[in-house]
Amino acid sequence: MTLTIREGGPGDAPVILGMLDSAVEWLVSQGRTGQWGREPWSTDPAAVAVVERYVTDGTPYVAEFDGVPAASLTLTDGPAPYLEPADEPERYIHLFATDRRFRGRGAGAALLAHAAEVTRRAGISLLRVDCYAGDDGKLVAYYERNGFIRTEPYTHGEDAWLGQVLARRVL
Repeated sequence: MTLTIREGGPGDAPVILGMLDSAVEWLVSQGRTGQWGREPWSTDPAAVAVVERYVTDGTPYVAEFDGVPAASLTLTDGPAPYLEPADEPERYIHLFATDRRFRGRGAGAALLAHAAEVTRRAGISLLRVDCYAGDDGKLVAYYERNGFIRTEPYTHGEDAWLGQVLARRVL
């Protein structure tokens, strides 16, 4: 199978929602509902609106194996509204997800490397991401294995969702 990465657009919202739904299904099957809950993103109008906003305002990228979407992320110029922007130009990763059918094939790591290269080519040195930091911490460790370092922990929302901001210098 050949992995390619393409720049996407607003028309990729259903593809991205499908990957997020796949991730939720897998997390639920593991008993790990703290990250994204139990329900598919595609059935939640607020979640659909978030995806549509990011793919319209940002730049989505889709990793594909032989034309079949396997992973995606969207780059923007800053974090979600509940986090502080950096004090310098940055690119921020949102909606990073993989279709669980392609787990372990490197699509996610390839996308993160691609995001770093796109950021570097734009002359921006800071690439950041935030993620769920609860449960076993495996998601934070995944980003660390892909060149990111922890910067600041945070909590979000009424249920005090545990998050971690991570950064990577690309210049």
